[in-house]
Amino acid sequence: MPAPLLVVNKLCTYLQNGAETVKAVDGISFTINKGETFCLVGESGSGKSITALSVIRLLPYGIASHPNGQLLFNNQDLLKVDEDELRTIRGSQIAMIFQEPMTSLNPVFTVGDQIMEALQLHHPEMTAEEAEERAIQALDQVQMPNSRERLNSFPHQLSGGQRQRVMIAMALACEPELLIADEPTTALDVTVQAEILRLMRHLQETTGMSMLFITHDFGVVAQMAHQVGVMQHGKLVEVGLVEQVLNRPQHPYTHQLLEAVPENLARHKNPTLTKPLSEAQLIAEPLLQLRHVNVWFPIKKGLFRQVVDYNKAVDDVSLDIVKGQIVALVGESGCGKTTLGRAVLQLEKPSSGSIKMQGNEFVGLSASAMRAWRSKMQIVFQDPQSSLNPRLLIEMTLTEPMKVHGIGSNQEERLELAAKTLERMQLKREHLWRYPHEFSGGQRQRIGLARALVLNPAFIVCDEITSALDVSVQAEILQLLLELRAERDLTLLFITHNIGVVEYLSDQTVVMYKGRIVELGPTTAVCGSPQQDYTKKLLAAVPRLSLGQKAWGAL
Repeated sequence: MPAPLLVVNKLCTYLQNGAETVKAVDGISFTINKGETFCLVGESGSGKSITALSVIRLLPYGIASHPNGQLLFNNQDLLKVDEDELRTIRGSQIAMIFQEPMTSLNPVFTVGDQIMEALQLHHPEMTAEEAEERAIQALDQVQMPNSRERLNSFPHQLSGGQRQRVMIAMALACEPELLIADEPTTALDVTVQAEILRLMRHLQETTGMSMLFITHDFGVVAQMAHQVGVMQHGKLVEVGLVEQVLNRPQHPYTHQLLEAVPENLARHKNPTLTKPLSEAQLIAEPLLQLRHVNVWFPIKKGLFRQVVDYNKAVDDVSLDIVKGQIVALVGESGCGKTTLGRAVLQLEKPSSGSIKMQGNEFVGLSASAMRAWRSKMQIVFQDPQSSLNPRLLIEMTLTEPMKVHGIGSNQEERLELAAKTLERMQLKREHLWRYPHEFSGGQRQRIGLARALVLNPAFIVCDEITSALDVSVQAEILQLLLELRAERDLTLLFITHNIGVVEYLSDQTVVMYKGRIVELGPTTAVCGSPQQDYTKKLLAAVPRLSLGQKAWGAL
């Protein structure tokens, strides 16, 4: 048996909120062996990140405390170590990769400065030249292209995947024994995620480090974990080997989480909600017709800011969307998915081409003429926190659009419609009198849907609306969308990079790459037998729940 590196024994982490004590972590125990990965899974608020921050002792100890438990790292209790000694352990022996690299990296320092600072803090004998060479080696380790040149880049000059590589390089520069990774791939494309996971697995094999890997993606768990711990309300409700937990879960909550994974949801599809369109619907004139749509952004250079080229965000796209269909638009970040969705709604003006709804041309339409169509075409944004006005009550958020478009003869009628729409979103009537910050992420996403639905639209663009949600909340939102489509004969353009969601939800799938459509067709055909190399690459990169012969061998 491998020797234990970290032993968490009956750990309690309590947070003081005024007179109230929140038991964020409540008596959990687990062991991480040397060279192994322990995956901690659970929904938002279950205590996963608080556990990680407790291990590395980065909590605000004015309000946080550990009334009970032990954190034995190499047989040394971290809860009894003073701050000076902790400072030597952090970074050199225990390192952490945070969930959002853009907010974790300092925007005013170059990548090289930030990696070299960590090195010289823990190795004061190291010269600037030696630190620079070690920083380049760290970037080479994480397969950063042009690593020497990238040392002088600022975080905003890098892509999301490159920023995550920098975070990993910074964490690994001092060769820690334990790496804590808090949702390191949540917001990444599937291809970038596959590269990052493969990279972390390779680095673990070559350095022998252990990992505490926090995620809510069971596909990632199947690929990365030796052991799995499932958290709920601050407690570990199930701990075991990955094969045991994923294939033979014992706790009802683990069952619930696994059943909510899109590939498992597909086994329980309601045929009345997912029945194919009739032949009459398919041969009827499409609700939306896109012909040779271009959205080009000029690139200006020189003293006189002359146009030297164009960024072709959407390039010669033609597409038909039939009434009642759910069309999935997939591809990596920067492929033009969101720009195309915004162009359909005329939130981004096309450079050329034709966009028609029910035979009416939108391209070139004035803002006042377009306003009449706004109630028929709506959008639900990726981040409901930033798309809902924090200063407006939900009542105002829902009734104001109705007033603008003349829905309801008076405020009482509009309030009643808003309340009924909220109830259809499985929220309460009294929620009308709350502000957005008083809701969870899943509830805010339901409010975003309600805001679109109060206008009774025929077409809705859903832009990555489940990307940041827990699997159980995601399952509820997807089920709700299918029910709404059946009730209202809605047409949806569903923008996503989650192939599991695509397979469960959509009728048609459109694959975009560098502004162009490279493949389209029925979802069963595109996902079951893709024709294009790029589509095959996307599907191959999706982390699946199936363990295959060995969870460890998937990468």
